[in-house]
Amino acid sequence: MQPRQGGATPHPKGPRTSGLRAEGSDSRFEKRTPYGERDDSRQPGGRRPQSGKRFEQQGSDSRFEKRTPYGERDDSRQPGGRRPQSGKRFEQQGSDSRFEKRTPYGERDDNRPAGRREASGADEGFGQRRQVPAPLVQKAKKLRLRSPSQKIQDKSKRLRETRVDLDEMEPIRLQKALAASGVGSRREMEEWIEAGLVTVNGKVATLGDRVGPRDRVMVKGDQIKLKWADRLPRVIMYHKQEGELVTRDDPQGRVTIFDRLPQAKSSRWVAIGRLDANTSGLLLLTTSGELANRMMHPSFEVEREYAVRVLGEVSTDIMKAMTEGVELEDGPARFERIWHQQDNEESANHWYNVVIKEGRNREVRRMFEAFGLTVSRLIRVRFGKLGLPPRLKRGQFYELNEAEVAAVMKWCDLTMTGRQKRR
Repeated sequence: MQPRQGGATPHPKGPRTSGLRAEGSDSRFEKRTPYGERDDSRQPGGRRPQSGKRFEQQGSDSRFEKRTPYGERDDSRQPGGRRPQSGKRFEQQGSDSRFEKRTPYGERDDNRPAGRREASGADEGFGQRRQVPAPLVQKAKKLRLRSPSQKIQDKSKRLRETRVDLDEMEPIRLQKALAASGVGSRREMEEWIEAGLVTVNGKVATLGDRVGPRDRVMVKGDQIKLKWADRLPRVIMYHKQEGELVTRDDPQGRVTIFDRLPQAKSSRWVAIGRLDANTSGLLLLTTSGELANRMMHPSFEVEREYAVRVLGEVSTDIMKAMTEGVELEDGPARFERIWHQQDNEESANHWYNVVIKEGRNREVRRMFEAFGLTVSRLIRVRFGKLGLPPRLKRGQFYELNEAEVAAVMKWCDLTMTGRQKRR
């Protein structure tokens, strides 16, 4: 080992540099400049490099090359002079959205496309509400039972294929034929007829006109293919839930039974009786207006049975008074029968069954309220000869087969097309 001589030993790769790059490197920093002085030779053009700031490499195409002092505007940042929006919802180039900027609170941006605005709170007019879109409603499920016996299946198939000759059918009122064909309600058809919008065989129709299967009917210039009851109607049993309405149109957008039930082809469902929003239970629907009228009209006195839950206990004297008759606001009313169910005697609520032959609005509830009793729950369990099946859960429906429908028509003393039988 040779003795170390005075002076520093040269580095094999050349002299060492502190904080500098080796020769031949392509760097913008070749030496350090004392603090406070400016070295214009560091970059071409004399511009100093930006340290601690966002800047672009050579060849990049960015909108940010330098920072603009606070409060000043740099119109060179974007083409057209528009500054980029930060902290706001804005669109990328090429997108097609109706929100390019935010509108200050309380102001309206009329540049949005035409259409219904979102429903939140009140509309522009004080005290007016926006039109609320109909909610998405879950369809009712169909109750499926085991297939009936082979004898019933053969009878149902024979009835399903049976048709009545159209030439043997008697003419019916024009508004009734249009309503049965699904054009609209009878009241609406009467208004159209009075307005001269309906013609029969080329002549303007009037109220009281009757049409048959061979007549040509035009409504507002369009020919209507009338549907004729040449076969058995359809009947379904629906277990109505509380909160649903028995109506076709509700201004408040609430759920109706027709929103849940399937559409009837070439006809429309007619509810046999009504149930208020707080009442659940059996609800019958059919495509035959004659059958619905036969079962609903007070002159036929079809029984309706309800299960009633009452807060408190009904004495024997009150039961007797209910069967004798109670005077209500719209006339006297009474129960045909009332009896107490077997339940827990220590409970505050007790269940009773009542039978009534009318269908007035809230009649059962008003009967109990006349004696100071509060009805906490009301369920219809039977309508005529049709009872609520135990397996039919709330929100489900069951469609009667042809043999069952024929039995209902026979019980109502109607033919298969809804005509009253001649004696």
